[in-house]
Amino acid sequence: MEKTIIIGSGPAGWTAAIYAARASLSPLLIEGAVTQENQEKNRLPMGQLALTTEVENFSGFPPGNLSGYLDSAISKGRKEMLPPRDAELTGVSGPELVELIRAQAVHFGTRVVSDDVVDVDFSQLPYKLIGATGNIYETKTVIVATGASANYLGLESENRFKNRGVSACAVCDGALPRFRNKPLAVVGGGDAAVEEAEYLTKFSSKVYLIHRRDQLRASKIVAQRAIDHSKIELLWNRIPKEVLGNDKDGVTGTLLQSTVGEPDLELPISGLFVAIGHTPNTGFLKGKLALTEKGFIARPVPFRTNTSVPGVFTAGDVADDYYRQAISAAGSGCMAALDAERYLASL
Repeated sequence: MEKTIIIGSGPAGWTAAIYAARASLSPLLIEGAVTQENQEKNRLPMGQLALTTEVENFSGFPPGNLSGYLDSAISKGRKEMLPPRDAELTGVSGPELVELIRAQAVHFGTRVVSDDVVDVDFSQLPYKLIGATGNIYETKTVIVATGASANYLGLESENRFKNRGVSACAVCDGALPRFRNKPLAVVGGGDAAVEEAEYLTKFSSKVYLIHRRDQLRASKIVAQRAIDHSKIELLWNRIPKEVLGNDKDGVTGTLLQSTVGEPDLELPISGLFVAIGHTPNTGFLKGKLALTEKGFIARPVPFRTNTSVPGVFTAGDVADDYYRQAISAAGSGCMAALDAERYLASL
């Protein structure tokens, strides 16, 4: 029986593993498997950070030449799996950053299994986790850090230009050089979409807010901010039909289809930000842990990582529908490991 098992391999999971390993809990981390289904649902191992290009807002990684350090910190076999490093990249990429956190966790003794947890039994100790491989893992504590998957439009051209102009996180990517002083577009009509559009006005020349209806779903005060903003133009009754671009420049525009029978509209832009929500990866937990109305793991104790089951803790975007940043996910991973350690001590 394990002392603690961590489910998930993004910055929350690996940071939890670092702290658990240093506390002599000998953690086992179940990182997920590389499957066609996981790829289609944007939930491959290493989390959303692995789908991000340059990371400018993670503490400790200012612009600089990281090549030598990466060679020494990441094993050759793991480094060969990383995407080729962009010659113009001055900081750390998302895949590199999560590999560095992984290497740190493994260095301190974290054991890693490639499997997908498809069911759990939290009715009694030891808790049981059932893997897609048929393996059953028994443990005294669990840290759930399975993250959330950004919802995309489902266009083939959208998938082609992910990380080359198509993004699901303005705060993560909006300040990158490819978007500065250029026209951008945000797809969505809720509070999050308006907030993304407002954030992008700091860097872009203009922001188009594309919504399929003739009024925003956002709260009235938030919607009015978008309507009044001098750099935001609302395009009503439109949905992206195709993302336009080329291999050299990435995204160069989008073809918008009308929802009310008007002709298609070609919109020249340099970036398309999809803000139509996130789906927490909690399907295997339904009925086993309390979830919020949006499907995220509920945290009943303020400022703690406890869940509705004693000894089961949570970290990262699977319980966070507000911040959704790598740095906040990593911080909550630390908190979950400390909570698990103290819970074990109490036993």
